[in-house]
Amino acid sequence: MKIATFNINGIKARINALPDYLDEAQPDVVLLQEIKSVDEAFPREIFEDRGYRVETHGQKSFNGVAILSKLPLEDVTRGLPGDESDEQARWIEATVMGETPIRVCGLYLPNGNPTPGPKYDYKLAWMERMQAHAENLLESEEPFLMAGDYNIIPQDEDARRPEAWQEDALARPESRAAYRRLLNLGFTEAFRARTFGPEHYSFWDYQAGAWNRDDGIRIDHFLLSPQCADLLVDCQIDKEVRGREKPSDHVPVWVELAA
Repeated sequence: MKIATFNINGIKARINALPDYLDEAQPDVVLLQEIKSVDEAFPREIFEDRGYRVETHGQKSFNGVAILSKLPLEDVTRGLPGDESDEQARWIEATVMGETPIRVCGLYLPNGNPTPGPKYDYKLAWMERMQAHAENLLESEEPFLMAGDYNIIPQDEDARRPEAWQEDALARPESRAAYRRLLNLGFTEAFRARTFGPEHYSFWDYQAGAWNRDDGIRIDHFLLSPQCADLLVDCQIDKEVRGREKPSDHVPVWVELAA
């Protein structure tokens, strides 16, 4: 089973680029972030014509997450538990009914800038809620993963210029500590389980020629539960997608599972 995560930075802007990627890469499941569309406006027919089931948790003009799956989906839920007042569309999950059922959680973690401030407080509180929900999911002892745009640079080697990010919400010590607490529950970070060292990025800013200088950061991650990690075959970043026409500022990351 091949599962990809991709922050598309607007479905309207990526209306041609995303289908092209699906036709080429042929993922079984895709977790999308920043669809920037309400549910009823999402162009689901484009993906249904390619054999994908479509589940969205949309929001007008910003945020929004979705699952595309060639396999049946069961028990689809929307929204991260723990705060009924939170109206931001950043979490969607479902069970993918493959040979081995996999619970997939697609997430778009808050950016948190500027720091300090209410946006950073929201980011850290959101991560606390995610940890609580992850703990509940782990109790089932069923394979599941949490994947998407984490807006976290885990270590300095995950940035071309780590010094430029020291005071940014993506790399502040509190953000990294919250991410490590998640990992310490027993998750495997899929990419780092297969690839080591610097110069592996999934995001390049549109400004200041970041792509041409490879001035990137790695903020799109797969965290696998112990039962899911046992199924891990590979995890890669599709960097070449960034160099194509009308690209997102992110590129897809994917895992292959023996499921």
